[in-house]
Amino acid sequence: MVVPSKVPAAQNTLRVLTHLAAQRGPIPAAAVATALGLPRSTVYQLLDVLAQEGFVVHLPEERRYGLGIAAFELSSGFSRQEPLSRLGRPLIAQLVDRLGESAHLVVLHGRDVIYLVEERAAHRPSLVSDVGVRLPAHLTASGRALLAALPAAQLRALYPNQAALEQRDGRGPHTRLELRAVLDRVRTDGYATENGEITPGIASVALAARDHTGWPAAAIAVTFAHDRFIEGDWPALAATVADTAAELSRRIRGRPGTAAEPPGTR
Repeated sequence: MVVPSKVPAAQNTLRVLTHLAAQRGPIPAAAVATALGLPRSTVYQLLDVLAQEGFVVHLPEERRYGLGIAAFELSSGFSRQEPLSRLGRPLIAQLVDRLGESAHLVVLHGRDVIYLVEERAAHRPSLVSDVGVRLPAHLTASGRALLAALPAAQLRALYPNQAALEQRDGRGPHTRLELRAVLDRVRTDGYATENGEITPGIASVALAARDHTGWPAAAIAVTFAHDRFIEGDWPALAATVADTAAELSRRIRGRPGTAAEPPGTR
C-alpha cells in the first residue's frame, strides 16, 4: 500500500525536477503534467516557483521548461561533498576485513570507470588502480557490472562502433558482439568478473549498487591473485560483495540497513 505523502507539494516539486532532469532537453509544462499525472494548474504553479528560485528556466518562445543554474549548482555540491565516497568507504573497509582481499568502489564516467575508494588488504599484490585512476569500463569487472545494468540504448551510445573498444595488450572483448556476450554473462550470473585483462594473474568480482531510480550509481569489486581462489569459489565471493552492494544501495536511497559490522569497528 502506498502511504500518501505528508508534504505533497514538496514531493511533487521533487517529481517535477526529477522528470525534467531525465529529459534530453526542455519540454512543455503540459508534457510534465501528463507524465506525472498532476493537474496542469499545479504544474504551472510549481514551475513558476522553481523558475523564481533558479532551479528551472522558462523558454517563452518555445513554451518549454528546462533545468536552471541552481540545479547545476546542486550537482556541483554533490561532487564537492563526495557522498558516494563517504557512504562507500566504511563498507569497502568492512569488505576487505571480511575477505582479506583488496576492494574498491568505482563510478562510470563515459566509457571509463573512476576509482573513488580503494582499500588494499595486507600482504596482497600491488594493483594499477588507485583513487582517481581511470580505466576502460569494458575491461574491468566493476565497469562490466555497471555496463550490464544500463539500458540497451545507452550502451549503444557509449559503444557506437568497434573503435570505441579500447584494448589492453590485446586482452578484452574486441567487437561489440563480444562485449554483448560478456555483459549477457554478467546478467545471467548476477555478477561481473575480470581475469587478467587489466593485470596478468589478477582477477576481480564485482556488482553494481543502484540508486532510487534503479540506475547503476556505483560498483563494488574485490580483487585478488588468481591462484588464491578457484573459479568455483567466485560465486561465494560475489555473494559477499552483493551484501556490501545492497547495503550501499540502501544508503544511497537514504534507507540504511543493518551492515555486517557497525562502522568504526576496525
